Amino acid sequence: MTSRQPQNSTGHQEMKRVSVQYDTPKVELKKRIDLFHCVSIIVGVIIGAGIFVSPVGITMQVRSVGMSILMWLVVGVFSTLCALCYAEMGACLPESGGEYVYIKRAWGDFAGFLCLWMNCLLILPVSVAATSLVFANYMLRPIFPDCEPPTEAIQLLAALIIGNAMII
Repeated sequence: MTSRQPQNSTGHQEMKRVSVQYDTPKVELKKRIDLFHCVSIIVGVIIGAGIFVSPVGITMQVRSVGMSILMWLVVGVFSTLCALCYAEMGACLPESGGEYVYIKRAWGDFAGFLCLWMNCLLILPVSVAATSLVFANYMLRPIFPDCEPPTEAIQLLAALIIGNAMII
């Protein structure tokens, strides 16, 4: 004898819903970072590759080495203030997620979602591409001491650098 499931008004069988709860621990990232790694991250994020590209442009625009150094010091002060703000937010909101968590807490889920996807799809790829191009340009300078390295060579080396970083 077979048992039949009750049918609803459309003639389809209804299924019973069963919820299962698992006793698994909450997964979190380890919150360990020493001073060297913290300084390296801040320098890499705030200064990035711009330190290798912009001094020439700034000096050409202001036409004074002293004024150029003063501008770098002012930008350094603002960067330090930015780093202190991030340190304060990290201490106040000790959750994993960085900027996503800060923006989500301040302006809601949708703003956090937009921040996360803009970082993933626009900001980080452009940053990686720019850094790779600067690095490739500096790597090719010794090979072409009397002239500018070819643009195609710089782009190819930058693509290889990004490809190798993805493999690693």
